[in-house]
Amino acid sequence: MEHAHKKKTAKPYSPEFRERAVRLAMEHRDEYQSEAAALTAIAGKLGCSPDSLRVWMRQIQRDGGERPGPTSAEIARIKELEREVRELRQANEILRKGSAYFAQAPLAV
Repeated sequence: MEHAHKKKTAKPYSPEFRERAVRLAMEHRDEYQSEAAALTAIAGKLGCSPDSLRVWMRQIQRDGGERPGPTSAEIARIKELEREVRELRQANEILRKGSAYFAQAPLAV
């Protein structure tokens, strides 16, 4: 039985909303006992999940060099290269099959 894959939904929050939410979380972090408490409170006021806010914050920190890990530009480049590799593998498979087919075909003289 095949596993049902989660369908990715469209991103409901604009980049501007995400940046504003992260900026609010960073600016008001010290007003709470912990980062988790700050994220929970601020996300509740903004209508998004604390986990989404945490993910956005981590990515902005990576993009700004404040946290180790791939930046958004690096992630986009990796995805682009992975797509290119998939396409090249498909092209190579087609060429391999075509070559094998023509190698078996009798020569018309």
